[in-house]
Amino acid sequence: MQYLPKASTSKSAIQAVRRFNRFYTRRVGALREGLLGSAYPLPEARVLYELGERGESSATELGRDLDLDLGYLSRLLQGLKRRGLVQGRAAVEDARRSVLSLTAKGRKAYELLDARSREEVGALLQELGKAERERLVQAMSRIESILEKRGSGKLTLRSHRPGDMGWVVSRHGALYAEEYGWDERFEALVAGIVEKFINEFDAGRERCWIAELDGQPVGSVFLVRENRTTAKLRLLIVEPEARGRGVGRRLVEECIAFARAKGYRKLVLWTQSNLAAARAIYRAAGFRRVKREPHSSFGARLVGEYWELAL
Repeated sequence: MQYLPKASTSKSAIQAVRRFNRFYTRRVGALREGLLGSAYPLPEARVLYELGERGESSATELGRDLDLDLGYLSRLLQGLKRRGLVQGRAAVEDARRSVLSLTAKGRKAYELLDARSREEVGALLQELGKAERERLVQAMSRIESILEKRGSGKLTLRSHRPGDMGWVVSRHGALYAEEYGWDERFEALVAGIVEKFINEFDAGRERCWIAELDGQPVGSVFLVRENRTTAKLRLLIVEPEARGRGVGRRLVEECIAFARAKGYRKLVLWTQSNLAAARAIYRAAGFRRVKREPHSSFGARLVGEYWELAL
């Protein structure tokens, strides 16, 4: 998987956004050692706030909505659990799935953070006249509206159904030919992987996820059984129009969560050195490269890479 180059952006625009980010984080105290005078740095405070607002959440949902790496989020949650702020329990509908919530102590911490946040924002607005407050709120609404347009559209993940496998094979063949010049032998390889998945499908240990944006397929990934302790991530792809929305990251996170729930000890994958975007997703998820191997395939000279993640 690879993202297409984006249109160039002027240096002045980039500098303006970065300058505003620095100003705003400093103005609201986001860089203080403890957010809002509390004992919690910003990442911990955000987790406490989200759980306080939601009541309950899975780690996968929390990580996705906060845009946090699952490994990093896991370390945050372990620290909050040790301090008696967060607790987990088995989900009623699936005992293998853990549901997170705040303890009584955690609820008090959330309420304190929420109250102090309201006080600080109130004090900030109090410095302004009525007209300035209205301009500020309108400007913030415009910023939110403009940036939200880039992420518009409802993204959902679902398991495969009849018709999906043809789409997976076709899109792999077309996209890799267009973006990398790979010939039809790559499409044949994908077709073979898909055929084996369907014919030998183990519903209890394997899964395919199809990502949809507003009901249209825009991505896929497969998790297949390699052996009793090892699973393999295969056929990660994201359509060009859906790139930059975290679709690939979501798909990989689902694979990792599923593999852990099924008791696998290791997750492995094979990719190519020129697939920079996919490799970045794997690295961010905690995979490490263990082997490189030059080869000629699909009408191209490539360097295959083997990556793995200890679960």
